[in-house]
Amino acid sequence: MRVRALDANGDMTFGRGSANFLVNSPQAVAQLVQTGLGLFQKTWFLDVTVGMPWLSAVIGYGTKAIYDLAIQNQILSTQGMTSIDNYSSSLDPVTRRLTIPNTVTLNTQFGSTPMPETTLDFG
Repeated sequence: MRVRALDANGDMTFGRGSANFLVNSPQAVAQLVQTGLGLFQKTWFLDVTVGMPWLSAVIGYGTKAIYDLAIQNQILSTQGMTSIDNYSSSLDPVTRRLTIPNTVTLNTQFGSTPMPETTLDFG
């Protein structure tokens, strides 16, 4: 597995040769998880089935248990994932911000790593 590394702003990195890539590592899988959660289903023109079904199955459709299950299914469907430990999330209904903290542990085929804190803003 080889993915282009993202910087702190979520932009692809360039100009450092092979250092611009994450290769066969838990961090590579964690980055795929994080970008997969941020991709709304039906927005990538090359494959409209890819991404989280935020609008069609999550937002406004149910309880915390329903959206947590959808998020966990998305995480587990990511290439290289084997299991999730310590999953939690919090939703602020006023700001409509969903946060998945970095206390979530991603178990990958390359080892374990904390998931980067992921905040999704639906406001």
